[in-house]
Amino acid sequence: MKRGPGLQRQARRLHRWLVPLAAAPLLLTALSGSLYSVLLEQGIDAFWLLKIHTGRFGCLNLESFYPALLGLLTVVITASGVTLLIKPRS
Repeated sequence: MKRGPGLQRQARRLHRWLVPLAAAPLLLTALSGSLYSVLLEQGIDAFWLLKIHTGRFGCLNLESFYPALLGLLTVVITASGVTLLIKPRS
């Protein structure tokens, strides 16, 4: 099946919309985990960072499905990025 410039444009638009949505929780998880490890090495137990890292945001508790959400977001963003690398046939 041929992919025309219109489909490529739609894929780019979708990717630009998805990346900020997916990047926010992924960055938050990476930063909170890294910062927690660094602080723990210094003898500081910042337990609140571990709660954020696992998906517990105060009243909002996403611990039960946060890892699955992060995995899904990673796969979706990777897949949409790879589709943009594939050039349409002329």
